[in-house]
Amino acid sequence: MKTKFSYTYLILIHASIALAVFVEPFLSKIYALLIPVTGTFIVFRTKNKNNEVLYVASYLVGAEVFLRMTGGNFSNEYVKYLVMFFMFLGMIYSNFSKNSIIYCFFLLLLIPGILITANTEYFDIDIRKVLFFNLSGPVCLAISAIYMFKRKILFEQLQNIMVTMGLPIISMTVYLFLYNPSVQDVVKSTQSNFATSGGFGPNQVSTILGLGMFIFFSQLVLFSKSKQMLFLNGFLFLFLSYRGVVTFSRGGIITAVAMIVSFLLLMYFYSTAKNKAKLGFVMMLTFLMGIGIWTYSSLQTSGLIGKRYANEDALGRAKKDRLGGREEIINAEFKLFLESPIFGAGAGLGKKVRKESLGYEIASHNEVTRMFAEHGLFGIFGLLILLITPFVFYFNNRQHLYFLSFFIFWLLTINHAAMRTAAPAFIYALSLLSVRITIPEKAEN
Repeated sequence: MKTKFSYTYLILIHASIALAVFVEPFLSKIYALLIPVTGTFIVFRTKNKNNEVLYVASYLVGAEVFLRMTGGNFSNEYVKYLVMFFMFLGMIYSNFSKNSIIYCFFLLLLIPGILITANTEYFDIDIRKVLFFNLSGPVCLAISAIYMFKRKILFEQLQNIMVTMGLPIISMTVYLFLYNPSVQDVVKSTQSNFATSGGFGPNQVSTILGLGMFIFFSQLVLFSKSKQMLFLNGFLFLFLSYRGVVTFSRGGIITAVAMIVSFLLLMYFYSTAKNKAKLGFVMMLTFLMGIGIWTYSSLQTSGLIGKRYANEDALGRAKKDRLGGREEIINAEFKLFLESPIFGAGAGLGKKVRKESLGYEIASHNEVTRMFAEHGLFGIFGLLILLITPFVFYFNNRQHLYFLSFFIFWLLTINHAAMRTAAPAFIYALSLLSVRITIPEKAEN
């Protein structure tokens, strides 16, 4: 999808959006309405000839947490519903691969858990709300995967889709700076910090900032064709990395590092001897940039960030748990699976059942163990489909340089932040695109 605006101009526009929303929060609602309205107009006008739905959906995914923290979302699942709408719209205009039927089977595996919840004995829960909250993520993933499975796209187009996703992440990062310009004034402990996260959940903020780190790192390495672009993308990468680290939420940053490392290793593996020497230099530079980000973050937090990643409190004492209290939830979900190994406890009912055993209600942060506990054996089969299918397809899709990074983002994110946002679902589906780095020549007669 072409645009008449330059890359630099688009970045400035999105920095201005952050400033406008910070000054007048109500503008976030207008922003949340303009995105789907404009996106629908673009898709109708172009009839999705160049997969415009992917650009619109990626922009929504990048904007989701920013909209949430500024009160722009009309519901928690607002962006997931819109992503599914645009994927359906894309299917109407551009059809889909018959091989994507495997993801229809994944959806069928969710039905037993839904039926159990629909016939639950708990009369004090809103069944519709529980099902939508817990299944909107998996359903969004399946529908996105059906549209993107084996859909042909050029690598440069994929990068443009990623940059489209990164633009609203810039808005969010600028907003975080405006909300909390001085990290030193608010960091007093090693707990996840809401002040440095714009007053919103640090886990989700860290996740999206980590995704932005990867987007602008890849832009820095592969698409910086001038010194100006090199400086600009380098600054964006460093800025997003720093703001991500000081959220004190480890999941998103660790995921970003894993994405970057896997991307560089995949590039190195497929490079010629000449390019391997250049990539070796890039790896060294990346390592030095990482040290610089960490050192600056440590200085700004008076060394508390180091204790956070070492799993220590502000006094340097080791914490009993390493996953922020999630171990207890995971253990409870495995116990629930053993009690109902075939059908599970029912979609969305794990939270209610855990209250009876733990004494308090808390939502699962781990989509894997949630599928085990609430969907039983059907959940295990569903997870196996999601784990195996991308790799089977990848054997004939070696030019997809981001495949492993996308898969890692999905897998690590659902293990620490479940599927609260549309990002893991959409990024997973991007790993299923049939990517070509160059336009293939026409076959000879």
